[in-house]
Amino acid sequence: MYKDIKVIAFDADDTLWVNETYFRDAENEFAALLNDYETENKIHQELFKKEIDNLELYGYGVKGFTLSMIECALELSNYQIPQKTLDRILNIGKEMLEKPIELLDGVEEVLQQLQGKYKLIVATKGDLLDQQRKLEKSGISKYFHHVEVMSEKKPVDYKKMLQRLDINPADLLMIGNSLKSDVLPLIEVGASAIHIPFHTTWAHETVSKEQKSTMEYKTLSNIKEVIDLL
Repeated sequence: MYKDIKVIAFDADDTLWVNETYFRDAENEFAALLNDYETENKIHQELFKKEIDNLELYGYGVKGFTLSMIECALELSNYQIPQKTLDRILNIGKEMLEKPIELLDGVEEVLQQLQGKYKLIVATKGDLLDQQRKLEKSGISKYFHHVEVMSEKKPVDYKKMLQRLDINPADLLMIGNSLKSDVLPLIEVGASAIHIPFHTTWAHETVSKEQKSTMEYKTLSNIKEVIDLL
């Protein structure tokens, strides 16, 4: 199935290293900070709505998330929130940016085995500075020929990347944890994709059963299983 593959692209967050877990922890702390104003369930709902509303302005990543937390806190408290609480919310964001990089099981082992046999690239979305920083801190940047940080991961964005890097879609295999961002758009543009789910997925990245069933892709439980497929 993958005999013609020449280029393998990897998503970064929750494919190469832990990411979403830190967002869940931050959301829980944020809800606890505001529990004088609303129920925790309502706070989670309102924060998610605020993030989605702000995506077009702020994009993906910790900085946009932090600004959304501040806006949400101001609105839920009717602009009565103490300055100390706002300061704590800012620090939640800063602490997220400073988190150590925790590689997922098998990542470096797989990259070592694939290096030299395929051209390896990172294809991720989010804040450019933050993603570059994480890649440098990860210690695995040496394995990649190219790093692509996109503001969105829709078919049109992948087409632009393929054109820019002069890659034939049939030569590309994408590996990622998100069906919505890393798998379905690639199949739509004529590339191959492997889905490796992470135990936590942001609600914005979920897809319907109908969307899943119309596309052909492999699902693995661990990145190490990739070696046996290639």
